[in-house]
Amino acid sequence: MALLVATAMATTALAACAASPPVNPAPAAARAEDGGIAAARGVLARLGLPADRFDLRLAPAGAQPFYHVEAAGGRATVTGSSPVAAVRGAYAYLNEAGLASINWEGDRIAQDAALPDHAGERIASPFASRAYLNTCTYGYTTPWWDWGRWQREIDWMAVNGIDMPLALEGQEYIWRALWQEQGLRDGEIAASMSGAAFLPWQRMGNIEGYMAPLPDGWIDRKRLLQKQILGRMRELGMSPVLPAFSGYVPKAFALKHPEARIYRMRAWEGFTETYWLDPSDPLFAQLAKQFLDLYTREYGAGSHYLLDAFNEMVPPIAQDGSDVSEAAYGDSTANSAAAEAAQLPPEMRHARLAAYGERLYHSITAAVPDATWVMQGWLFGADKTFWTPDSVAAFLDRVPDDRMLILDIGNDRYPGVWRDTDAFNGKQWIYGYVHNYGGSNPVYGDLDFYRQDQAALLDSAGRGAVAGFGMFPEGLHSNSINYALNYDLAWGAGEASTAAWLRKWLAARYGRDLPAAQAAWADLAAGTLQTRYWTPRWWENRAGAYLLFKRPTADAAEYPTAPGDRVALRRGLAQLLALAPELGDEPLYRHDVVEFTRHLALVELDERISGAVTAYAAGDVAAGDRLAAQVADFTMRTDHLLGAQPQSLASWIGEASAYAANPIEEQAYVRAARAQVSVWGGEGNLADYASKAWQGLLAGYYLPRWNHFFAAQRAAALAGRPLDDAAVHQELVALDRAWAASDDAVVQQRPTDPVAEARSLLERIDR
Repeated sequence: MALLVATAMATTALAACAASPPVNPAPAAARAEDGGIAAARGVLARLGLPADRFDLRLAPAGAQPFYHVEAAGGRATVTGSSPVAAVRGAYAYLNEAGLASINWEGDRIAQDAALPDHAGERIASPFASRAYLNTCTYGYTTPWWDWGRWQREIDWMAVNGIDMPLALEGQEYIWRALWQEQGLRDGEIAASMSGAAFLPWQRMGNIEGYMAPLPDGWIDRKRLLQKQILGRMRELGMSPVLPAFSGYVPKAFALKHPEARIYRMRAWEGFTETYWLDPSDPLFAQLAKQFLDLYTREYGAGSHYLLDAFNEMVPPIAQDGSDVSEAAYGDSTANSAAAEAAQLPPEMRHARLAAYGERLYHSITAAVPDATWVMQGWLFGADKTFWTPDSVAAFLDRVPDDRMLILDIGNDRYPGVWRDTDAFNGKQWIYGYVHNYGGSNPVYGDLDFYRQDQAALLDSAGRGAVAGFGMFPEGLHSNSINYALNYDLAWGAGEASTAAWLRKWLAARYGRDLPAAQAAWADLAAGTLQTRYWTPRWWENRAGAYLLFKRPTADAAEYPTAPGDRVALRRGLAQLLALAPELGDEPLYRHDVVEFTRHLALVELDERISGAVTAYAAGDVAAGDRLAAQVADFTMRTDHLLGAQPQSLASWIGEASAYAANPIEEQAYVRAARAQVSVWGGEGNLADYASKAWQGLLAGYYLPRWNHFFAAQRAAALAGRPLDDAAVHQELVALDRAWAASDDAVVQQRPTDPVAEARSLLERIDR
């Protein structure tokens, strides 16, 4: 048969708890318990928590994971249903007492404080599992992480009681081995593998060979890293979710197998097409088993395997794939998904989807008989035109209910999918939120929404086989308060109200219970933390968290007002700054001052950008010049202030550079790092998707684009002619690509007194 050509588009008991051994345990069981205790104690010690004053014990989980803490005479005893639960219990006790705050942006730990007496109740999570991470996190945040950074993140997971993380490092070693065994030449394999910061989309079948080749050194180093990651996760009683074969094959493989049922999928976001092997073809089962056999030999067997065959790709339904020749994938901004495929007779659509689901499931269990198939449910919410409730039901129909787990990740953007699908028709599923997209970092979240939403889920009689809760951010290192609250809630420990929880959180964060800090944060939260989804980041098919971050265009004056209450935010900042005499020595306090200040500054900047565009378009050059000067001034000042934060363009590029073993690798990693935070790739709408409020990007990337655009507008206004927006757009694209390809050095410049700089910037904005 000829290569089939179609176009499709892109966008059990689960408690992993180590039970206590019987009264006379077998040596192996005793060793396992001792190992779990040692692993839990290691987390506390590495984080600087007083491990020597804790006695940790494991006990059977029963129906729910739990922990119990008792403390007297300066010592605490923590009993947990797993090593993770024991760590969670120890940290929750210290956090409640105001003695420890563990965050992405830094920690505050009262090293020598006495442990208060505590006769705590048994805390049981209402969820069997707590999941974490997104397939995209491995591109937007973790590409350059070494074992030290991963170890820190696993420790962070443990203190938050997370026991089901996605563990996706190291798989390129298996892909390389698989395609070698299939007869592909090393050059063909290398040409198919995308650059390090873009591997998630390679794995999900959206792209192939972008910024290739992937250095062999990367592949070999990640192999060793994954063994360390899985070893630590397993010691702690976690159930890591491992990768499986989803059907995407290199073009070179497709060309070598013209007889196979291989579809050429749509060019996702303007990239070249990728190739998907139909599960009905005998090659699919062969490759899937071969992949998992190789994986198991290298890393050991798992219990849960991630298989996402249709990430922002519409499944071919007609036998020859002709049904989706022009299918487009949509989301909330342009829901035009697969209209042609949806028009096919329901019996054809349902039969094909049911066959896909059944074969995908068996492709996993053929290699790991007791495994559970895990898939992200994002597509069911983002593409409701194709994934109607009956289509979802058909796709899931032939998979055993207790052998499938759906990660319903998008409830803060596409709520109610689980209700529309009758709780995924009896399958096990995990409820949660993406929250962060692309690692972009506007200050937002919705504390009250999370509290009410989790409670409503647990109160719902129609929740079906909900088996867990999770946070699934595409990128990390921003708005950590949202993650602290959500995982507290997932342990049934969210306090009586948001205000009560915030008081506890602040006391641990700043080291004292200050009513003035609570009042400041009440306004800060009212100003920023009542936004469920940051809608402006995707406007008119253009990404970028703020207008400053978007590639300039003449319609910028139409950009909507940012969510939130700017008056409350400014009032909260004034109160927070007033606490400098008391809290100025606390690093987390200084971090918060800078974070809220830069957010307000960027929102204010957007208004001035819009005003300048409007003024120049109207021919008012004087007003345009005045506003453009303010844009330049505020941007440069904000950029300098951001040097106080842990992440910057310099740190991102520096980590990429440091991960390299030789100059060739360094060039590849730095090139990928710069591209991802700027042009991304393809001819679609991904430019600025991973935009960041980082020092170096504001002054070195975003501002020069707007300066170029303002200069073009000014020249047009003075000449009395309309702006040639299309021509300027092409000039800006060229500037972006030149920046991404540049090897200019970037150095982080830290402000001497960030609190004083924040105050000065706000005063300047107020004027």
